[in-house]
Amino acid sequence: MRAPAIRTARWRRGRLADDETVASIAQLYLGNILYALELAATTLAEQGKPDDAAYYRGLARKLAEAYGRSKSPPP
Repeated sequence: MRAPAIRTARWRRGRLADDETVASIAQLYLGNILYALELAATTLAEQGKPDDAAYYRGLARKLAEAYGRSKSPPP
């Protein structure tokens, strides 16, 4: 298994660089976010909470679909 790549945000004088936004950081770490959401969903399913698991899987699906739409060529 390959070790996950860890990226660090760009910092200037203790603050995030001006061009860093929630969207840009979320896109940078999308794989990690999707993994964490699936881990949460799997854990909830194992705890007998299928509705909660479905919520997190639905959230992950929406994020993945939005990313896919942003990467597809324009019509």
